[in-house]
Amino acid sequence: MAEVDVLPTFGSELKDGFKPANVWVANGIAWLDDIQSFYRERSVIEKEYSAKLNALAKKYFEKKTRKSASLSVGETPTMTPGSLESASLTTWTTHLTTLEARADEHERYGNEIVTKVAEPLKVISTRFEELRKRHAEYAEKLEKERESSYADLRKVKAKYDAACQEVETKRKKSESAFDKAKAQSAFQQQTLEMNNVKNTYVIAINVTNKQKEKYYHEYLPEVMDSLQDLSEFRTLRLNGLWSLASQLEASMLQQSSSQVDRLSQEITRNQPHLDSMMFIRHNMGGFQEPPDKVFEPSPVWHDDDTMVVDEPAKIFLRNVLNKSKSQLGELRREVDRKRREVEAMKRVKQKIRDGTETKDEVVVVSQIFTMQEDLHQVDRKRLTSEVETSTITSAVGDVTLGAKNHNFKSQTFKIPTNCDLCGERIWGLSAKGFDCRDCGYTCHSKCEMKVPAECPGEQSKEERKKLKHERQEAANSLLKPAGKPDHVAEAPDLSRSNTMNSLSSGYAASAQRSMTGPLSPADETPPELPAAPRPTSSAITPNTLRKTRIVAPPPAAYISELPGSTPNGSAGPRAPEQKGKMLYTFEAGGDGEVSVLEGREVVVLEPDNGQGWVKVRAGYKEGLVPASYIEVSPQAALAAQHTSQSTRPASTYSNSGSSIGTTAPAAKKKGPVVAPRRGAKKLKYVEALYEYAAQSDTEHSMTEGERFVLIREDQGDGWAEVEKGGVTKSVPASYVHAA
Repeated sequence: MAEVDVLPTFGSELKDGFKPANVWVANGIAWLDDIQSFYRERSVIEKEYSAKLNALAKKYFEKKTRKSASLSVGETPTMTPGSLESASLTTWTTHLTTLEARADEHERYGNEIVTKVAEPLKVISTRFEELRKRHAEYAEKLEKERESSYADLRKVKAKYDAACQEVETKRKKSESAFDKAKAQSAFQQQTLEMNNVKNTYVIAINVTNKQKEKYYHEYLPEVMDSLQDLSEFRTLRLNGLWSLASQLEASMLQQSSSQVDRLSQEITRNQPHLDSMMFIRHNMGGFQEPPDKVFEPSPVWHDDDTMVVDEPAKIFLRNVLNKSKSQLGELRREVDRKRREVEAMKRVKQKIRDGTETKDEVVVVSQIFTMQEDLHQVDRKRLTSEVETSTITSAVGDVTLGAKNHNFKSQTFKIPTNCDLCGERIWGLSAKGFDCRDCGYTCHSKCEMKVPAECPGEQSKEERKKLKHERQEAANSLLKPAGKPDHVAEAPDLSRSNTMNSLSSGYAASAQRSMTGPLSPADETPPELPAAPRPTSSAITPNTLRKTRIVAPPPAAYISELPGSTPNGSAGPRAPEQKGKMLYTFEAGGDGEVSVLEGREVVVLEPDNGQGWVKVRAGYKEGLVPASYIEVSPQAALAAQHTSQSTRPASTYSNSGSSIGTTAPAAKKKGPVVAPRRGAKKLKYVEALYEYAAQSDTEHSMTEGERFVLIREDQGDGWAEVEKGGVTKSVPASYVHAA
């Protein structure tokens, strides 16, 4: 075969063809066992002279015929080879033909063929197989890393969708909430959070695409080239052992020297790359690299792939950029150092093949592989840091210039401590956070990347206290209403007194409270702003302390907002509210919870859904309390009460829960010291869009409109797992939608 200027390689020609190449190389290594077996059997047969040798030659001709295709072009070639055989198989054919002409074999040759050929074949076969398995494991590891990158991107995408959904929820709440300032503030805060999540998503896309590019253009080709090199190395060693066997035959059988010489010539023509070229030529297919990942807008928050560069986003990006830049230089130096080590070891391997070095090449190849694995791990980190740095600087420039970064240290806060950024408490089972060693700045772990780089430097104890007070005031001001709602009137401007200073018309237990009746109970009125900040506790949160008294609007404007109201102020029929009574005093321990005293009557807004919590309204406050702390009144009694109310004139006094006959509560029991924490996820349901007939036992059949419990969403394979009748199976993801 004619010489070529540039020899083709697996990595450049086969691309994503590691699996068939790996099988082909495995077949070649396993073939060494056949050759080893051949020489061992020949050692016995040599002692029985030519009759047995002829039978042996015939036997291995048949074996070669059965394995000719798999050894020449692999088990799944894209092009049929016809009658062609690889260079190694052609040499093997000549070897068997020579054997048929050498019937007179001596016992000495039979003994030497075992010790000098068969045993080395066994050794190199075992060592080559170990190297091949390491290649396969590393290729599988690379593939898992690629899939892990895709999975991480899907998780970031899911977080972005969830953040968008939360923004949309906050927006809707801001339109209908009574305290519009607070709701609008929550909406703005969630918008900022969504922007940060979006930026993270955009960065993750670029990182994933870069990792994917490296996988197909560097990582996988390197492994495949190494696999090809291993196969060619096997051929080299096989040629050496064949040459040795030829020399033994030449020394013993002077009569058949011509046949042995011809066999030696055939072996020298069997260049290692010839088999690889034949395999490549018959396995080349249409490889198409997967497309780059692109930004996918949330279905509930339509957006583009432009990074958010407002001031809050710049703070987050500055912190990300600072982390990436701080480690980029060291990673680059580490990559260069490890790459030089790999190149030096490769030169040693080449010297071994050239005969100028006497080291064990198998050991050297194993060392090269270990070094390449270490280089790969560091290079992945370097690539991630480079992409993060370039992505951020291309959007907002180098925002780390002039920044005064905090000297943060991870902390577990064992006493109640407030976050200097958001003002919320850092305490409890998830009390992980950071504090600055220089100025004492404290924040949640989730708030670390949102903290501005404005560290004043090392401070004294008194200066830290002063800074803490200023930061807490600034954090608390973010949660206060930005301005007074347009529909709220000042107290001195009201022409009527003691008529609408309670917010019970919108939130109290009864919708029929008289507009001219007496004042509501004291706890029905929002608390006054305290004169001085109170210390944080497990029962009182900073949000409670920051609430201010809100003066209701004029009666006409307020009545018009009541559902079912009539122009003269009398309320129309309304669905009965389910009420309950607190068996124990409960103190709020987290966001969304509400503190309620023992014996207090409350309105049940959302019953227990299996998580052990009930959403209630106590006066003007709404929140969650443990289901075991409340006794819910029978619904039938409430319905009867509501019916009787609808047949008589509206009461001129408050008809709160105290005026409704309820069943006597059971004997009081001591409540749990710590209320059960919320942790269970709400069940998600999906509804079938089309009818579907199951194709196997692992699928559910569906009828249009049928509802299922969603167990796992589509993971990219087009199927979702749902539960029906206690049995979890798969259905097409495109056939269902969220119920």
